[in-house]
Amino acid sequence: MSSTQKHNGEIDKLDFNSQRAHSQHNSDSDTSGPSHLLDDDESFFSNVARGVVRRDRRSMQRAAMRYLSFACAMLSCLCAGSITAYSLYGHLFLSRLRYTQLQVNIVSITAELAMYLPVPLFGYLCDRYSPRPLSLFAGLVFGLGYLLAAFTYRHGPSVAAGGEGWAFGVMVLAFVGIGMGTSCMYLSAVTTCAKNFGRGRHKGFALAMPIAAFGLSGMWQSQVGSRLLYEVAENGKRGDVDVFKYFLFLGVTLLVVGIIGAVGLRVVDEEDLIDEAVEELERSGLLEDSALFRHVAIDRGYGTLDGRRSSNEEQERIRREAEESKRLEQEGARKKTWLLNEETRQFLRDPTMWFLAAGFFLVTGPGEAFINNLGTIIGTLYPPSSTSTTSSDPNIIIPTTAATHVSIVAITSTIARILTGTLSDLLAPIPAPHHYRPLARSTTSSLHHQDAHTTPPPPKPRTFTLSRVPFLLTFAALMSLGQIVLASGSIQDHGSRFWIVSALIGAGYGAVFSLTPIICSVVWGVENFGTNWGIVVMVPALGATVWGVIYSAVYSWAAARGKGKGGGHVGVGVGREADALCYGRECYAPTFWAMALSVWVACGLWMWAWRGKGGWKARGVAV
Repeated sequence: MSSTQKHNGEIDKLDFNSQRAHSQHNSDSDTSGPSHLLDDDESFFSNVARGVVRRDRRSMQRAAMRYLSFACAMLSCLCAGSITAYSLYGHLFLSRLRYTQLQVNIVSITAELAMYLPVPLFGYLCDRYSPRPLSLFAGLVFGLGYLLAAFTYRHGPSVAAGGEGWAFGVMVLAFVGIGMGTSCMYLSAVTTCAKNFGRGRHKGFALAMPIAAFGLSGMWQSQVGSRLLYEVAENGKRGDVDVFKYFLFLGVTLLVVGIIGAVGLRVVDEEDLIDEAVEELERSGLLEDSALFRHVAIDRGYGTLDGRRSSNEEQERIRREAEESKRLEQEGARKKTWLLNEETRQFLRDPTMWFLAAGFFLVTGPGEAFINNLGTIIGTLYPPSSTSTTSSDPNIIIPTTAATHVSIVAITSTIARILTGTLSDLLAPIPAPHHYRPLARSTTSSLHHQDAHTTPPPPKPRTFTLSRVPFLLTFAALMSLGQIVLASGSIQDHGSRFWIVSALIGAGYGAVFSLTPIICSVVWGVENFGTNWGIVVMVPALGATVWGVIYSAVYSWAAARGKGKGGGHVGVGVGREADALCYGRECYAPTFWAMALSVWVACGLWMWAWRGKGGWKARGVAV
């Protein structure tokens, strides 16, 4: 054997003839042939063993990186939802900064718009440049936003409101940063989990856990604010949250979490996802007219030789390999960009996507408006304190707080997210391995591409299956039930019953936010998940804006009319703080009747996307 082969334990087909001649020439003088054969065998098996060890080590490293990224994603989501605790301090903007109810809602609506409208752009960047830069950006804008909000609050009412503080627009600007930070941190975490686990058996659970953690973030942060960072009342007891300290705490915490995510959020084996998605598109016939497909097919390298050269050609081989590696890297980047753009086009052309997004808009808008206005809704249940001769009773103590119901909404939302994600994994039909199969142009084109690529065997069907859509409809109905209970007036003057409303709306809101991205990943795949989900999740911004304005308009209308429960007065109180306050069922009932109707319309749209003409069931998509 040649010296190169002797050391490497490999036989190169290009050197076979010369090797045989060399062996014949030395056969007479070589008296230890059998021992050389044993040495060669030992070297061969040693190389095989080392290859197996290296493969197992790489597999373990990938698994460790995948679960470490999952832990970082959970941490990010556990902190990202700080905006959901807005009700904890929103009413203090009304009383301490002398904002009107509309201005309080403008702050929250601005945060919602900043949180949802840029999400398609953030998702695009996340898919193409990885989630890590997005997490770092989230930490920075969170820190700056909460720092600006803290000092705006500390300076008190603005000049326009009779004080000497900063203008109302500064607070709005601060919450723009907070909203953008929320969407970036949430999206970077969820996209990481979707791409790392979206092709596995437990994709629902892997997505439900970070989404549930996002719901929990408002709960623990509101408890920290109300139980640790509080003001001391005149009687020495615990008062309202100290908004300045609370904002500083959130700013520092979220900055640190964003930096951790910038290091730990990694997508493992993304190249394999891209290659599998391209093969699926090839099988579907959608790439027949693509110049990129023809180029990729030619460059796949069928029939090429990749053997080792003799030692005098080693440098030339290394140079060629470096050039080939660079070419493949550029080709991979070009293929990834083309694939993601093509998937975005297919997503936007699908009518069922618009039905899904419209229903999401009609459900999440009322949910966002309820969460943002918890404090003022609770305030309408009892007359405001007064020292005048009106029917208001200054001794009435509301038996519940906004912080309590932020926690109830967070807990029920979290339970619903985990429950629906887990049950959907266990009961939902197993989807086909190729989510583009139903979109093939023709049977002929599909069969043509299946000849070139072996189709994996279909998964074994389950004996009992239940689609994710009935889960979605059931929890949406629960949400509408909570809205009906509140609108009926059965909670008025009975604040101890308000937990029923919070629990029902929280469960419905959480389940919808858990199931919708799972359905999105099942129907349209995970390769372009950040962009696709970013487009859908943009609609709650419009929903929150619409329903926030409706709630504020009804609240202000009822306060202006001066009619409350039993013909009493609303908007009664002392000084400027009471001018905008409202008491009675009329302050909220029309809004929540309309919200319940909105949810039922959403259920009809989802049913059509599932069972209607050209819907998921008709196309064979196992949702």
